[in-house]
Amino acid sequence: MKNIIELKNLQKSYYSETLETKVLHGIDLTIKKGEFVAVMGPSGAGKSTLLQILAFLDHHTGGSFLFEDKLVEAYTSDERSHVRNEKMGFIFQAFNLLARTSVFENVKLPLMYSDIPSNKWDSLAKKAIESVGLSHRMEHDPSQLSGGEKQRVAIARSLVCDPPVIFADEPTGNLDSNSGKIVMDVIKKLHEDGRTIILITHETNTAHYAERIINIVDGLVESDKKVIKQNINTNNSLK
Repeated sequence: MKNIIELKNLQKSYYSETLETKVLHGIDLTIKKGEFVAVMGPSGAGKSTLLQILAFLDHHTGGSFLFEDKLVEAYTSDERSHVRNEKMGFIFQAFNLLARTSVFENVKLPLMYSDIPSNKWDSLAKKAIESVGLSHRMEHDPSQLSGGEKQRVAIARSLVCDPPVIFADEPTGNLDSNSGKIVMDVIKKLHEDGRTIILITHETNTAHYAERIINIVDGLVESDKKVIKQNINTNNSLK
């Protein structure tokens, strides 16, 4: 299977006037097209920083990052924006839905920044909402939804442009266990449909939906292991 992401000695530092704060110390990592990868690690380990870089939302300061066999530095600003909107979908812990705006309009929003003709927007938004089982909530505002429903709306929004890569940053962090399972079942289905999933989580049960679990500690990959699929709720283990 073809590599979609390849990192070699990836580093990230933040700078103040006289101080360098190094967050990523040299990440070597390859993610293949269609993989489902979970990234775990303690608070401050660099998980979210890594995701921000992989999603073209931040820049690395050392090493190399190839996306679809092309160095990220070789993408123009417009090309980076195009990749983010057309090839990447985003799911965040905080949902990031527009208040006082219907589910339908929230999901349709990314299409307004795409190259997809406007006469297709409504049908694509409806299809995405249907795919997460929320057709009956289409005209509701976020304030009328449960936490799990809000996250499913966020997933529908991430899907509406049909991106091949989905980034999910603690997607169950604000949910109860039952709602979290429903959301992860939806994300699992996205992977089964052929999408690459890159998941940030601190929850072991959530991580075991993935094919690989990568542990980041102090800005380095401590372990990278395949998941042995057994009972996803109780008996998962690593090899």
